[in-house]
Amino acid sequence: MAITLKEVAARAGVSRSAVSRTFTDGASVSAKTRAKVEKAARELGYAPNALASSLTTGRTKLVGLIINNFRNPLILEVCDLFTRGLQDRGLRPLLVNLSGATDPAASVRMLRQYSVDGVIVASSTLQPDFAAAFQRAGLPVVHAFGRGSPRPDVHVVGIDNIACGRIAASELLRRGYRRLGFLGGPESASSTQDRAAGFLSALADAPDATATASYAAAYTHDAGRAEMARLLRAAPAEAYFCGDDLLAVGALDAIRAAGLSVPRDIGLIGLNGMEMSGWDMIGLTTIRQPLAQIIDAAIDLVTAAIDDPARPPEIRLFPCEVVERATLRAPATP
Repeated sequence: MAITLKEVAARAGVSRSAVSRTFTDGASVSAKTRAKVEKAARELGYAPNALASSLTTGRTKLVGLIINNFRNPLILEVCDLFTRGLQDRGLRPLLVNLSGATDPAASVRMLRQYSVDGVIVASSTLQPDFAAAFQRAGLPVVHAFGRGSPRPDVHVVGIDNIACGRIAASELLRRGYRRLGFLGGPESASSTQDRAAGFLSALADAPDATATASYAAAYTHDAGRAEMARLLRAAPAEAYFCGDDLLAVGALDAIRAAGLSVPRDIGLIGLNGMEMSGWDMIGLTTIRQPLAQIIDAAIDLVTAAIDDPARPPEIRLFPCEVVERATLRAPATP
């Protein structure tokens, strides 16, 4: 049988209302009473009923965590950090898989049924309409890995994808590559557009360099492999900036399957810094985004937005860094 509030009150020698206040956020209770109640609860193994508490406080402590593209191993890292981070703050993540979703209104209806306190949209490929739909519905929302803008409609946390494209171009030029290629994910994704824009614009200052751009059907290994196989049948570039690590791993497999070597024949640089990129059999040189910092900031912002729904939208962008491994040749000597 579950331990009841009445039993805790009897063990602690206090009223049932004192026990209730002890486990209600913001309720008034003396330090002495709190200590007695918490001691009795530990001894009895009592845990307050979260659903009952929500009826009193008007807060469920549920945060909708919207994610798509679960075929990308990076998403497992994102889920791990988000769920642990929310739980550490006393919040409960409600994970929602929106892979292939096209209707923001349906997502709003779903999360309203669960009375979530706030929403985190953790995706660089879902259209901004999704985050905006939650905002219009009166739900505090943060778009993690979203696209920044001068006048954001919602809180955005992520990286400057245009800057990352420039970093990739600079890194390839520094290593003596001159026939360059961008291999991105879906062309409709804002992250793809911005990474391509930054990459191509950085080459404007290198008149002896040429660049092509191509796009995979999805941010997946198979899509990256298929697109690189297509490129190899024509006239491939000397090196490619792949707009995602998983695309780069697919491209690496296609190059090896064609009997070519990386980086001897073709160089590759990815973006994201997923854990498996560092495996010995892959050894991908990549531009790593600081996942832990992004996710901590997203949780901080959604918590602040829940406490103050009128808080003006804020953008927090974090710098990325190149992680040197084995898929690019050494920098050219002066």
